[in-house]
Amino acid sequence: MKATAIAPSNIAFTKYWGRKDEVLRLPENGSVSMCLSNLLTTTTVEFSPEFEKDEVTINGGGLEEGEAQRIIRHLDRVRKMAEIDQKAKVVSNNNFPSGTGLSSSASGFAALTLAAIKAAGLNLTEKELSILARQGSGSACRSIPSGFVQWLDGDTSEASYAQQIFPPNHWAIADVVAVVSEGKKEVATSLGMKSAQSSPFMQVRLSRMKEKNEKVKEFIKDKNFTEFGELLEAEALELHTIMLTQRPALIYWTTGTLRIMKLVPHWRAEGIPVYFTINTGQDIHLICEAENVEKVKAKLKELDFVKDIIVNTPGEGARLLSEHLY
Repeated sequence: MKATAIAPSNIAFTKYWGRKDEVLRLPENGSVSMCLSNLLTTTTVEFSPEFEKDEVTINGGGLEEGEAQRIIRHLDRVRKMAEIDQKAKVVSNNNFPSGTGLSSSASGFAALTLAAIKAAGLNLTEKELSILARQGSGSACRSIPSGFVQWLDGDTSEASYAQQIFPPNHWAIADVVAVVSEGKKEVATSLGMKSAQSSPFMQVRLSRMKEKNEKVKEFIKDKNFTEFGELLEAEALELHTIMLTQRPALIYWTTGTLRIMKLVPHWRAEGIPVYFTINTGQDIHLICEAENVEKVKAKLKELDFVKDIIVNTPGEGARLLSEHLY
C-alpha cells in the first residue's frame, strides 16, 4: 500500500532540550509550541513485497548513512506494530532549508509517521501518532496536532505526547522566519542535547520550566502579546545559555543571527512589537501580530544577508494527501 502525508514544522515558545530517556526520546521538560503554516514536509511511503530493501530519498538526493538508518528504524517500529516485514520506499520533500534550525526533523518524522502508518494499513488516534512520532524525533510529536500545542512531560512513553491547547484561529499571530544561512549546522540537535546535563545551569532551568509553561499558556489564552513576547525571547536566550555552557559547547548562531537579535529591540523602540526566538540553529524566528507582518518583512528586506523570508501563521497539523510524490 501507498500513502502520502504532509506535516508542518513547529516553533517552540518554550524549548525542548535534554532527554531523560534516549531510546524513547522522553524530554527533560514539557514545552509549548505552534505549528507553522508554510514550513512543510510532504512524504510518500509505500510498502511492497516487491522491494528488496528500504529506499529513502529526501529532497531528490541520497542521505548520510546515519540519517537513513534513523528513518529505517522508524519504519521498523511501524512494521512491528502492523506485523508486516515488507520493505518500503520513502520519498520526502521539504519546502524549506533542512538542518538550519527550522525543525525539519519535526515535520519530517511527523509526515513519515502518518504516511507509514496508513501505508501499513493501520489507524491510530492523534495521541498514538504523537507518541510514535516522538520516538523518531522528539519535536515531531508537536507536529501531529494543529495550532497551539503542548508536549506533556512524562516518565513513560504513554504519558509523553503532544496535544492541542488552542486551535489555529485562536490568535492572529505570525512567525516571520529570516533565513540567514542555508548551510547545515555542524552538530545535529539530537547529538547536541546529549550533553545538556553538563551545563552548570541545567538544573536551575528544569526547576523553572513547569511554571514557565503555565505562564506561556496563560499569555496565549489571554492574547497578551507583550508578556508573551518577553517570555519567549528570554526563553530562547536561556536555551542558548545552556548550549554555550555545556561541554562541548554549542554555538549555533552566525553573524546574521546575532545582527537580527541586536536589531529587534531597536525595531520595538521604533514602534514595531516584535520578538525573536531561535531553535537549535542559525535561522531566526520573529514573532509578531498579523497586523505587523509587513513592517517586519520590510525591516528584513533592508538586510542584504537575509537570504529568504518565510511568513507563517498558526497551522494545521499532520494530515493525509490524496496525491502521491511518485
